[in-house]
Amino acid sequence: MHQNTPDPRRSRLVAAAVALAPVLVACGGVGARPGGAGDSLDAELAGSLSAEDAAAAADGVNDFGFVLHTAVAQDGDNTVTSPLSASVLLAMVAAGADGENAEEMIELLRLDGPRDTRNAALLADLVDTDDVTLSIANSLWAAEGYPFEDDYVAFVQDTYGATLDEVDLGSQDAADAIDAWVGERTEGLIDEIAKDLELPDPQAVLVLLNTVYFLGTWTTTFDEDDTREAPFTLVGGDEVDVPTMHRTAAAVETSFGDGFQMLRLPYGEEERFGMEVLLPDEDVALDELLDDLDADAWRDAVDRLETVTLSEIALPRFELEWDANLNKVLQSLGMVSAFDGGDFTPMSASNPFLDTVVQKTYIRVDEQGTEAAAVTGGVMAESAGPPPFRVDRPFAFTVSDRETGVVLFLGSVHDPRG
Repeated sequence: MHQNTPDPRRSRLVAAAVALAPVLVACGGVGARPGGAGDSLDAELAGSLSAEDAAAAADGVNDFGFVLHTAVAQDGDNTVTSPLSASVLLAMVAAGADGENAEEMIELLRLDGPRDTRNAALLADLVDTDDVTLSIANSLWAAEGYPFEDDYVAFVQDTYGATLDEVDLGSQDAADAIDAWVGERTEGLIDEIAKDLELPDPQAVLVLLNTVYFLGTWTTTFDEDDTREAPFTLVGGDEVDVPTMHRTAAAVETSFGDGFQMLRLPYGEEERFGMEVLLPDEDVALDELLDDLDADAWRDAVDRLETVTLSEIALPRFELEWDANLNKVLQSLGMVSAFDGGDFTPMSASNPFLDTVVQKTYIRVDEQGTEAAAVTGGVMAESAGPPPFRVDRPFAFTVSDRETGVVLFLGSVHDPRG
């Protein structure tokens, strides 16, 4: 896994134009899925589920998300994960699981079963806003002619609004199409997911993808004229100067948790979405805080938020990219069978296995607000079978009689042209 801080690419938030999108889109409900890939998210299903269902699904996403972040974070390194994207992707995989394999995923993802429809209510709730731009897209890329179970495909399409394309996953054309799909749905912020998923791959039978794109403007923006270099203390005590945004006499929500202070900066007029900044106490290292932080501790701090007037807010302007292969992490968290011959017969009678799970993220925070994107991809594969035997270098041969064992001819070929 790796992470880095790229050069700033834009000085202000741009207007989002999500084109050709089989997505769930904030500011007006659910987008249609083109190309005959099925209907949009089942509105009747989403509407039949309660706010409590959506809240329960959110709790499951958060519980898993904090565990996942702790597991992938490396001491001293920047890490940006998307609990929502990872949870939705793995829930689509879990919908095709059975037996111990399903039980492991249900426990890790906090689902109520392998086909937990509460996620539909959560996704529908999330995009029901005009305050920010929020797009969530799901897709299935199936190997041509592979025998997937109709009820599995229908469930993923109806619950998650996923598109379905049949392609040759061993071809570069399919890899390029997957990259283009992700690029369109993350406003070009995420690229080369196919390479991370080790595509093209002739043994791949299904690629599952989830993307999340977010664009929000601060309720109260920072004045760019007040941004200036300010000291930032690194791990180990060294100080560096970084571009830092400032606001004075700021009325904001804050609270205290175990070892940290929380500041919430809202987006839009309704302030439904916001960024929670968790600042460790001066005697607490960030890695130490992350080791102990879970969804309950985060939720407790959020519940205690109260409006106060601060003399100053100073927040670094930053832009980060991050990616990781999640295979080993997910296995360490108890999701073992999916990668090792677990039961996926509800997905296909041919019983593929989960070969690869990858997440890539991007976030930019500046004076105007926040732009962020994530993609989580999973590849289902089939056993490669016997290795190939390619005679592509000098070789020897014999012509023999099996009954007597005698060799009639023996040769060595250094150049088959003669």
